[in-house]
Amino acid sequence: MGLASNCKHQILFGRNLNSIALIVIALFLGVVLLPLLSGYGGIDKNNLDLVYSRSLSLDSDNGIRKDKFLDVPQIVWGLNNQKIAFARACLTARMLNRTLLMPSFSASLFYKEIDRLQPISFDKLFQFDRFDSLCNGFVQLGSFSDLRNQTGVFELQKGSGRKWTAERDLDQLKQFIKDPFDGYEVIRIVGKNPFLWHDHWPVKDYARVFECLVLVEEIAKEADRVVSKIREVGKEISSKIGSGQSDFGSDSSLLEPVPYVAVHMRIEIDWMIHCKKLERKLNVSEICSSRQEIMERVGNIVGLKGPTVVYLAVADSLLEDSSILTGWKDGLVPVEKNKLGVDGIYKKYPYLIQSAIDYEVCSKADVFVGNSFSTFSSLLALERTQKMIRMGVTSSCGADVRWPSYAYNILGESNGPHKWMTNMSDSSLKAISYGSNIISC
Repeated sequence: MGLASNCKHQILFGRNLNSIALIVIALFLGVVLLPLLSGYGGIDKNNLDLVYSRSLSLDSDNGIRKDKFLDVPQIVWGLNNQKIAFARACLTARMLNRTLLMPSFSASLFYKEIDRLQPISFDKLFQFDRFDSLCNGFVQLGSFSDLRNQTGVFELQKGSGRKWTAERDLDQLKQFIKDPFDGYEVIRIVGKNPFLWHDHWPVKDYARVFECLVLVEEIAKEADRVVSKIREVGKEISSKIGSGQSDFGSDSSLLEPVPYVAVHMRIEIDWMIHCKKLERKLNVSEICSSRQEIMERVGNIVGLKGPTVVYLAVADSLLEDSSILTGWKDGLVPVEKNKLGVDGIYKKYPYLIQSAIDYEVCSKADVFVGNSFSTFSSLLALERTQKMIRMGVTSSCGADVRWPSYAYNILGESNGPHKWMTNMSDSSLKAISYGSNIISC
């Protein structure tokens, strides 16, 4: 009996050792090989469902209720203001342990196109099921068809004005976690849109929501068409120069995606008026940048090799200004929508989707350069920082860093733009609005 018992324990012990060994090997492959593959472009966002889902739910309780809901006002303004507003609504619902009812976005900028202001549902822009899969256990998105209408709807009026402080706002939300308010199937927040709500959540929580936003296939394909056009220009230039003179010119390298730089160039008149006012208000001088300053600083990026295509993400008002394509450093080849011949892709869609396409094009760039006081640029830098963190990179100060970003409005190394990596430890998203959310080398 003793011998049989010992044999049994040895067998079980051996099985446990085998299981432990398999787990260790799996963890090694996930931690070591996955970042290496990502660094060489072998894995993209669409293939990281499992990795993202696990990491998003590591510190969550998987307890977001699916029978209690939060309803919010229509989300308005620019694409990235709307993304922030959406994330803020998600995090508010999380605090209340409720599923957020799918909100409506706005297809156009209401202050420029009042006659075209129209709601557009979340799932016309981003993948609904994909969002819930990637953000599983952290936040939850639901449909109005999920409602059972077993209780009435309670309307929560958001406070406003200077006396309505962040502390009062947070205290109000805490009251709605308790009965009798918690008993309602739906709490509907009325008043100002979520972008104007007080912010109670750290940058890392916003980042977790943002990385769950995946464009619907139709819009993603349009962005891919633009990226393909940009890379085609690079291949043509490289092939003309020849393998002996070009960094990307060998036969084997021509089969690889040709690198490109994306520059979010903010020099349109309304921006320059806004940034000058902001400089006076904040008593700083590093917000506005002229066309010449942007071109010079991009040309001075350390390690940037030519020939390199530079995609200019600019306002439509600048597309007819040919001067934005001249004066660039030798080896940099500037292009924009018209020169690429892709303006027809954008014109098919309202403002919101046009902006989403441009955002995706900039997101996929090998190097991104923007203005640290621009919401569009700031969210791109945040997303690219998140990609770097997923790869185990904690600093952008080293050479050959994947997904580098730069702020051209701040002077950096060798008279180039300042290296830009978002500080994920900030306690709120407010720092992003004032260009101070940058980790310095």
